[in-house]
Amino acid sequence: MNNKVIVSCPVTGSGDTASKHPNLPITPKQIAEASIKAAKAGAAIAHIHVREPDGKPSRRVELYREVADRIRSSDTDVIINFTTGMGGDFEVGEGKDPLNPVGPNTDMIHALDRLAHVEELLPEMCTLDCGSLNFGDTNMLFVHTPIQLRKAAKMMQDLGVKPEMEAFEMGHLWFANQLVKEGLVNDPPWYQICLGIPWGAPATTSAMKSMVDMIPSNGMWAGFGIGRFEMPMVAQAVLLGGNVRVGLEDNLYLEKGVVASNAQLVEKAIRIINDLGATTLSPKETREKLKLKKQK
Repeated sequence: MNNKVIVSCPVTGSGDTASKHPNLPITPKQIAEASIKAAKAGAAIAHIHVREPDGKPSRRVELYREVADRIRSSDTDVIINFTTGMGGDFEVGEGKDPLNPVGPNTDMIHALDRLAHVEELLPEMCTLDCGSLNFGDTNMLFVHTPIQLRKAAKMMQDLGVKPEMEAFEMGHLWFANQLVKEGLVNDPPWYQICLGIPWGAPATTSAMKSMVDMIPSNGMWAGFGIGRFEMPMVAQAVLLGGNVRVGLEDNLYLEKGVVASNAQLVEKAIRIINDLGATTLSPKETREKLKLKKQK
């Protein structure tokens, strides 16, 4: 069991959720305010995506800049963790030639261009999705190849930004460990076990335990489940020795039929953590534990 828990909050994500939640953070101001409120509720890390005014996901650097500036000028010291997942979506075409044309939802850019906002704004952390994945019941794929991953990990290392190595299934963890073995990730490596996303690993005790068993002894990890599995996986992660993630990217509801805020989800998770006899770490304590480099 982990007695000193790091809480991360993914405040908006990139999913098609803006129409499902009346108060989903969309503008940079709203995303920053949600991150600040989550920090005041007890989150040490804010995991940040940005969106266009219509709620669609975006990778525009100026939107990330505004979010970062607002958080950094606030009265909180929350750790900023940018996504780098945008620009890896490939939709297989429906025609006889699946590549001509590709599906209209394809959004593919060079792997290092996915890090433009990280390079300019230097957050303390950013995500690294450690493999490709069939995404949902459509022709959508998320694509991240071994060559792309090695280049991205090296760039993060050169920038002094800690990668959060996201694993949606066991093969992703296997490759994350390979990056560590090759010296492309500084000690301590930080893993995020992502459960319940079709079609990766399910949000079950056995899946989480199997993936945790692959993490090396010098590694640290967090884990989460989406939807109604969010809070059960909070308890499970703590009991297995890990850290937790809760927020509107992963789950929109506080309870059945009641939409949540990010701060409310953080507060609920911390109640579970405290009821298990554990405490949570502050941003300062988390920085020290993860050996993060604050550059701005």
